[in-house]
Amino acid sequence: MKPLMLQGHVRAITQIKYNREGDLIFSSAKDSSPSVWYSLNGERLGTYNGHIGAVWCVDVDWTTTRLITGAGDMKTFLWDVETGKALGTIPCVSPVRTCNFSYSGNQASYSTDRSMQQQSELFIIDVRNIDSSIGSADPVLKLTMGEQQSKITSMLWGALDETVITGHENGSIRIWDLRAVKELNSVNDHTASITDMQMSHDGTMFISSSKDTTAKLFDSESLVCLKTYKTERPVNSAAISPLYEHVALGGGQDAMEVTTTSTQAGKFDSRFFHLVYEEEFARVKGHFGPINSLAFHPDGKSFTTGGEDGFVRVQVFDSSYFEFQLE
Repeated sequence: MKPLMLQGHVRAITQIKYNREGDLIFSSAKDSSPSVWYSLNGERLGTYNGHIGAVWCVDVDWTTTRLITGAGDMKTFLWDVETGKALGTIPCVSPVRTCNFSYSGNQASYSTDRSMQQQSELFIIDVRNIDSSIGSADPVLKLTMGEQQSKITSMLWGALDETVITGHENGSIRIWDLRAVKELNSVNDHTASITDMQMSHDGTMFISSSKDTTAKLFDSESLVCLKTYKTERPVNSAAISPLYEHVALGGGQDAMEVTTTSTQAGKFDSRFFHLVYEEEFARVKGHFGPINSLAFHPDGKSFTTGGEDGFVRVQVFDSSYFEFQLE
């Protein structure tokens, strides 16, 4: 492993995303300044300044021209990736927890927390023509989570932009039909809050991570649980390799307990499992706190982790990793 340390955030990393080509890494953190980095050498290109609270989520569109962020300051920002200019601001009634561009790039989604007597809500907006009026424009669709449906903690777009998959605080995963505006299916395989969901390279499966110390592989249409990867600590993020049948898990003990244990006892490693056999075969050390977000490079030859320690680490696989696969 040849790690690159990306230093620039002063508080815990909340999410990291690669763009489609993999040459850029976008990171959000609790320090209110989302950043963009070169994945090759770890150089920071700049920050997106406008939020005044912890930024919980970030996503970049297919063409790497627009960025969306959501934060605890109850605002969703849309940015021009190249210039760092805010194209539009959407005020919300509670903190924004998740945000994603659709695959077509014509729409975006974001969800808000259940707080301040407000229900958790999911919004779909049209982002084809972004200007200052987007903050006052009506969303294309709004779904309100009822009393029995806990707040959304993770979200993915489904096939053909016709569905959205949501992970919830109570461990449930739901799939929504956006055209019929109804829930298609739900499962409760997890027993604690969903912390992250990431789609496979071909979109047929997705992996979810949870505070119940497991990550699970699901069929993206039927929500059938295919595999389970077990650990001893909460799993904060999980990703599927686009190159091999491998999954990577990141997590560790709760952040509030970090100061009471050593690095070894905290289980702050990135852990690799075989996609099919569910067996752990490798661990990668590095962070001084829990890993909050993890992502594979689109070419599968490296991966990036963001931790509670405020560092983003880019890990490039050694040649032996690829030789091992050929045997």
